Amino acid sequence: MRSDVVRIGGASGFWGDSLDGARQLVMQGDIDFLVFDYLAEITMSLLARTRARKPELGFVPDFTDAVGPLLRTIKERGIRVVTNSGGVNPRAAALALAARAKAEGVDLKIAVVTGDDLLADINKVRATGVREMFTGEPIPPRLLSANAYLGAKPIADALGRGADVVITGRCVDSAVTLGILVHRFGWKWDDWDRLAQASLAGHLIECSTQVTGGIFTDWRDVPGWDDVGFPIAECSADGSFVITKPERTGGLVTPLSVGEQMLYEIGDPASYELPDVTCDFRAVQMRLLGSDRVEVTGAVGRPPSDTLKVSATYPDGYRAIGTVTIAGRDAADKAQRTGEAIFQRTRRLLAARQMAEFTQTSIEVLGSESVYGANAAKAAASAREVVLKLGAMHPEEKALELFAREVAPAASAMAQGLTGFFAGRPAVQPVVRLYSFLWPKSAVTPVVEIGSAAHAVPFDIHSAMPGKSVSLPPEISGSSVQNVTSKLPLVALAVGRSGDKGNTANIGLIARKPSYLPFIKAALTADRIKTWFAHCGVTRVDRFDLPGMSALNYVLHDALGGGGVASLRIDPQGKAFAQMLMDIEIPVPPEVAADVEAHRGKVA
Repeated sequence: MRSDVVRIGGASGFWGDSLDGARQLVMQGDIDFLVFDYLAEITMSLLARTRARKPELGFVPDFTDAVGPLLRTIKERGIRVVTNSGGVNPRAAALALAARAKAEGVDLKIAVVTGDDLLADINKVRATGVREMFTGEPIPPRLLSANAYLGAKPIADALGRGADVVITGRCVDSAVTLGILVHRFGWKWDDWDRLAQASLAGHLIECSTQVTGGIFTDWRDVPGWDDVGFPIAECSADGSFVITKPERTGGLVTPLSVGEQMLYEIGDPASYELPDVTCDFRAVQMRLLGSDRVEVTGAVGRPPSDTLKVSATYPDGYRAIGTVTIAGRDAADKAQRTGEAIFQRTRRLLAARQMAEFTQTSIEVLGSESVYGANAAKAAASAREVVLKLGAMHPEEKALELFAREVAPAASAMAQGLTGFFAGRPAVQPVVRLYSFLWPKSAVTPVVEIGSAAHAVPFDIHSAMPGKSVSLPPEISGSSVQNVTSKLPLVALAVGRSGDKGNTANIGLIARKPSYLPFIKAALTADRIKTWFAHCGVTRVDRFDLPGMSALNYVLHDALGGGGVASLRIDPQGKAFAQMLMDIEIPVPPEVAADVEAHRGKVA
C-alpha cells in the first residue's frame, strides 16, 4: 500500500445504484479502499417500513450482491471496505455478508458499528420535551425508527482493530471516507482543516457517478453513459485530494462537474455541520490537473456542535399513486378533467360509506409542464400526448383501495384516448414520514462490534469555537450591473444541481466564468427564486455565496410537499429544480452576450 497517497473508490450513491460500480473499481481502479453510501433520508423511511414487516430485514441487500462475487479479489488485493448498508439493522447486514463470504471461501473480519439506534430509549427522549428541528412539533405517539447520525470515529477505530469490512447503521455519508483517512494518516480529531478536506472528499464521492459527469448540466459533453466511471478520491496526508475515475471509462471529471456535486444537498456553505467537524466550503477551489483529474483545496474546519441530528420515522396513514396516458387532441385538458372527475367520484363513494375525506390529493399532467406551475410554456398546453399522474393520502387503507379501483373505469367513462394501464391498479402503500431532532452527543455512545467483542467509542466533546477568518476571494456584488440590454437563459451563464433534505430543497449554481456572476446575482435574488417556485409552496429562500467557486447556493424551505415517501409529487426530492431554472432569463450587457455567443458550441 502506498504510504503517501490513498485511493478510495465510491461504488454506490443510493439504494438501487448499479452493482457494476464495485466491479469496475476493484478490477480497474487500483484502489486501497472501497466505500458504499446507501442511506438517503428517504431510504431510512423505506428500510424502517421493511423492518416493520420483517424484523430480520431493514438493511440494504444490494451491498452483499455487489461485493459477493468480488470478495476473493478484494481479500487478495488487500482492499478494505466501509459501508453504511446496515441501515436500521446493521447486525443482520453483517450476518448476510458473513454467509456470502463463507460460501465464497473467504475469511473476513467484519466490524459492525452500532449505537445510532435510539428507538429503545425514545420515551426518555420524549420526556425531555424534544421538538422537531424544522417544524417545532412534538414527537409523534408512535415511531418506527430513530437513528442518530454517527460520525467517522468508530469507523477509524474498527479499521485500527484490523477490520476488513466495516458495516455501519446511520452515519453521515461522508464519514465512511473520513474514517478511512483518519485511520490511514493518523490525524488527530482536532485537526480541523484536514477533517474538513477529508469530509469534502467524502461528500464528493458519496453519490457515486454524480461527480464524474452523471446528471451534469452539460450532458452532451459527457461520453460513455453506458460505462460511466465511478469516482476515486486520491487523498494525500496534508488533506489535499484529487477526484478522478478509472481509465478507459465513460464520464467526465472537470471543475464544473465536480463543483456541481459539491453544491448538492448542502445548506449554508460556511457551516456544513457534521458530527466530527463543522466545514466551511466558501473558499474551496478546483483546478484541472489533466484529463479527468481535478484537484480540490480550500475547505477549512472548526469544532462540531455538541449535538447530533436524529432521523426518526413514523407512520402517517397510506398513499396511492397511479398513472395513465392520454393521447390526441386536447390531451392536457382531457387529463385534467379526468383527474378531477376520478377524485369527485371517489369522494362521493367515500361519503356514501361514511368514510373520511382524503387528507391530500395531487393531480399532475406530465407533458404539459405542470411541474413548472405558472412558469410553464404556453405551447405545452397543446401537447397531444400526456401522462396523468394521480396521488392521494388517507388514514385508512380501504379508502385508497376504493380510489385505486376507480382509476381504470375512466377508460370507458371519461376521455377518449385514455390508455397505458401497464402498471395496473395503483398500489396502496403505508406513508412513513421523517421526523428530525437534535440530541446531545453525550447521550449517544457508538460501539464497534467485532465477533463477540464490543468496544465503546464515545464522542469527543469540544468547546464551541467561532468561525475562522477564512481567506476568501472578494465577494462579487450584483447590485452595480449596468447596460443590461440583452437577455440570456441561465444555462448560458451557469451550471446547476439541486437536491433535498427532508422537505427542504437546495439549488446550487456555478457561473461558467467569474465575470458572469454579478449578472446572475442581480437577476436571481432570493425573492425571485421564491416567486419562481411559488407553486411548490416555498415559504422562504436563503441565498449563500461561495466566492471560491464563483457559486451561489439557494435553500428553499417547505418546497417538496413533505419530501420523500411523504410527498405525492412526481419530483418529491427536488431533483429537477435546477434544470427547471435553467430557462429563466438573465439580463446582461451586449459584451457578455457576445462572449457567450462566441462559446455557444461549448454549452449544452
